Amino acid sequence: MAIESTTRQLIGNLFDCRDLGAIDTIGGIEPVRSWQVLGESIVASRFEALRGSALSSLVGRDDEIDLLMRRWARARASDGQIMLISGEPGIGKSRVAAALAERLHAEPSFRLRYFCSPYHQDSALFPFIDQLGRASGFAREDPPAAKLEKLEALLARAASPGEDVAFLADLLSLPASERHPLPNLSPQRKKERTLEALIRQLEGLARQHPLVIVFEDVHWIDPTSRELLDLGVERVGSLPVLLIVTFRSEFQPPWIGQPQVTMLALNRLDRRDRISLVAQIAGGKALPDQVVAEIVDRTDGVPLFVEELTKSVLESGLLREEADRYVLDGPLPPLAIPTTLPRCLRGSTA
Repeated sequence: MAIESTTRQLIGNLFDCRDLGAIDTIGGIEPVRSWQVLGESIVASRFEALRGSALSSLVGRDDEIDLLMRRWARARASDGQIMLISGEPGIGKSRVAAALAERLHAEPSFRLRYFCSPYHQDSALFPFIDQLGRASGFAREDPPAAKLEKLEALLARAASPGEDVAFLADLLSLPASERHPLPNLSPQRKKERTLEALIRQLEGLARQHPLVIVFEDVHWIDPTSRELLDLGVERVGSLPVLLIVTFRSEFQPPWIGQPQVTMLALNRLDRRDRISLVAQIAGGKALPDQVVAEIVDRTDGVPLFVEELTKSVLESGLLREEADRYVLDGPLPPLAIPTTLPRCLRGSTA
């Protein structure tokens, strides 16, 4: 499938693409630069794939971050906490979790990140397989023996028993080794032992340092991972663990009402915060009032839309820089959120 420049920019690093260069179009119009979509990339986080590593400052979420920091203080004291963060696509669920990580950067803690995927809802334990591979430092060209050594080094940090290594190596489709032979068990018992091994890994890390676990996009979770997440919610109560679970509003979490669980629903930004975010994206240079008003009205308080539409206007050629401000070069045409952006957020190109 070939895509043009606007779509290429919007999908970020969600997919690996090959530059096809400029392609001639029908009707004598100027050639259009295109890319061939090769497949899903290995970037784990949809948030980072769409937004990149450079993040704008968080706007309008001070109360939410304060709540997270209070729950973190309780978790550090071995009063394990679960934060459920819900909201519509683009509202800032992942950005809030990232802001907490920024606050905790200097504190002694472990951080584990798990990502559900719209493309792997039928793949058992995909978020855990993915996390183990990333944390172990697997490279695509690594032979199985090298991957096993990396996995063993990772699990040694949590003092995982030898049989746990065997079950987790099997989970990652690595061959059994003489050091860690895999017991001959029924499929059901093997699954149970694998889930136990994954829970023990988390417990082992939590015994060394307080642990922040971010589990993103649970509306796409596979059934086996959901079973393991249920076990994790049960076990964190007596551990120095803050478990953050993000999901879209349509997902119905089964853990509400438990004493260690807090629900946080993110709302759209009010008009003042939208204006503040536009000014930030503009880099401190004032935009014409007409442009700001149009962006604020069109984006309806969804932070990602505010950012992307502001960037689109800045790159459109409609504005001219003069000292500390931007000036319109002509009439302002109607602005609209690119139709490809909501589709990217939904996890589908259809």
